[in-house]
Amino acid sequence: MAARSVVIFVITLVLLRISGRRSFGLRTPLDNIISIILGAVLSRAIVGASPFISVVVSGLALALIHRGIGWLLVKNDLLARKVEGARMLLFADGKFDERKWKRALISKELVMQGVRKTALTENLDKIDKIYGKKRRDHRD
Repeated sequence: MAARSVVIFVITLVLLRISGRRSFGLRTPLDNIISIILGAVLSRAIVGASPFISVVVSGLALALIHRGIGWLLVKNDLLARKVEGARMLLFADGKFDERKWKRALISKELVMQGVRKTALTENLDKIDKIYGKKRRDHRD
């Protein structure tokens, strides 16, 4: 099992390079999906629950699908908005738009967690604008 773990680790590195930087860089829902599914599929080879070659080929297929969808999203803005969501202005001019929080299904605390993580501050005087993602393409 330890030997299979080492081999799957190396194969996973290769698959992530094939998949592209977005797998662990952007953390969009699409990227999270590929990470979870790839981990679940490749774990089957480590524990011997499925044939090793079948698992590796399945992992390769997932990496190629992810890369292909990523390429399509770069080329097609409409598809990108549908898959990844459109940008939504949640905070501007020192004020939050509570109506948009509800539409995005997020709370002020969740927004503040993002501010603390990315801007390393809680001082909103230092923040010009905060954006979130919409579930549907609405015009603001």
